[in-house]
Amino acid sequence: MGPYIHGAPKLFLAILFISFSFVHPTLPVNPTTANSSSSSSGQINSNSVLVALLDSHYTELAELVEKALLLQTLEEAVGKHNITIFAPRNEALERQLDPEFKRFLLEPRNLKSLQTLLMFHVVPKRIGSEHWPADESACSEHATIWNNALHLTTKDSGRKRLVDSAEIVRPSDVERPDGVIHGIGRLLIPRSVQEDFNRRRSLRSISAVLPEGAPEVDPRTHRLKKPAPPAPAGSPPALPIYDAMAPGPSLAPAPAPGPGGPRHHFDGESQVKDFIHTLLHYGGYNEMADILVNLTSLATEMGRLVSEGYVLTVLAPNDEAMAKLTTDQLSEPGAPEQIIYYHIIPEYQTEESMYNAVRRFGKVRYDTLRLPHKVVAQEADGSVKFGQGDGSAYLFDPDIYTDGRISVQGIDGVLFPPQETKVPEKKTVVKVVTKPRRGTSIPIQFKFTS
Repeated sequence: MGPYIHGAPKLFLAILFISFSFVHPTLPVNPTTANSSSSSSGQINSNSVLVALLDSHYTELAELVEKALLLQTLEEAVGKHNITIFAPRNEALERQLDPEFKRFLLEPRNLKSLQTLLMFHVVPKRIGSEHWPADESACSEHATIWNNALHLTTKDSGRKRLVDSAEIVRPSDVERPDGVIHGIGRLLIPRSVQEDFNRRRSLRSISAVLPEGAPEVDPRTHRLKKPAPPAPAGSPPALPIYDAMAPGPSLAPAPAPGPGGPRHHFDGESQVKDFIHTLLHYGGYNEMADILVNLTSLATEMGRLVSEGYVLTVLAPNDEAMAKLTTDQLSEPGAPEQIIYYHIIPEYQTEESMYNAVRRFGKVRYDTLRLPHKVVAQEADGSVKFGQGDGSAYLFDPDIYTDGRISVQGIDGVLFPPQETKVPEKKTVVKVVTKPRRGTSIPIQFKFTS
């Protein structure tokens, strides 16, 4: 053992105390508060009203909230204050809602309208059943989470509670510490969303162009020829789609006319953008979207064709199928365009229409933009099969995008037209046989000598 130093324990305690005094101010003043605040802002409690909404019988509303990408917005609102959700019944969204209006809400281009409609049902405060005015003539106004006004009224001596024009059918149906859900009988539609829908339905921005040719003079009578009767609204274009296409894959077509022009074109450019965005959000079709936009100018050409009134059906191979393409198949000039042209049908077909056709007729040949090749469709395993042999593909993801002008159907393979094999002509050797002559006599002269 070494020599013992007097006062060493006291000196060690003094140094430890001094070091602790320097370190102590850097520690958080209230660590429990910091931890609680970080946990409250980061994750929603399992007892939250949002979790209750997703697990409740208001399944249609919960699906719309997920499609509108509003879960994060509602989580932030719940983290700041209580909320009140006026949830329509499933019947109100399934049967009582106009199908055309529901289709309008679910289109990718109208995501803002869908978000506005859903946030019109959320109030950033807790409104219980006792907050409705007792007097029928009184009205209580509350601002929604996006600063729209909701009015609470009562009828029949307070027995009926109303929010705007919808009746409360399940008051305080779901109650949680951070909010409450009231069941209502119908969907609440804000005025801005209704105006957007009416503007879309008026067909001002999607009406077709009526072509007007120059006046023609009859050379025999030297009078103006009578113009042809105008085509009815919505009729297909007079020219076939092959005459309206770009002259070649290397030449970029003219840009599509913008919406709201003086002649009210179809807005083909925005419709093509919508279906490409839908491919990206759907997942598994990034390679197809990349070829349409970056590798070729087909997206611009498709927008121009739709703007002129043509309809298209795109058979989109998924990423797994596109990955099987070799470099030789894509390296030749114009090869990507020719591959995509063979996957575009110049008519509007949905999964239901194609399946009904192959069920009824067995095999159906559809024209493609790659002349003169056609794609063969037939029924197989309860689905639609395109092509034949090893180069066939099945309809894998039906109706990825359908808007009345463009239809996108996902398939699990890349289609190629059948190779034309020239059958060699068989030359038959003809033997020439000389026929014997019949009925001719050769005179023979005899000469006698004496």
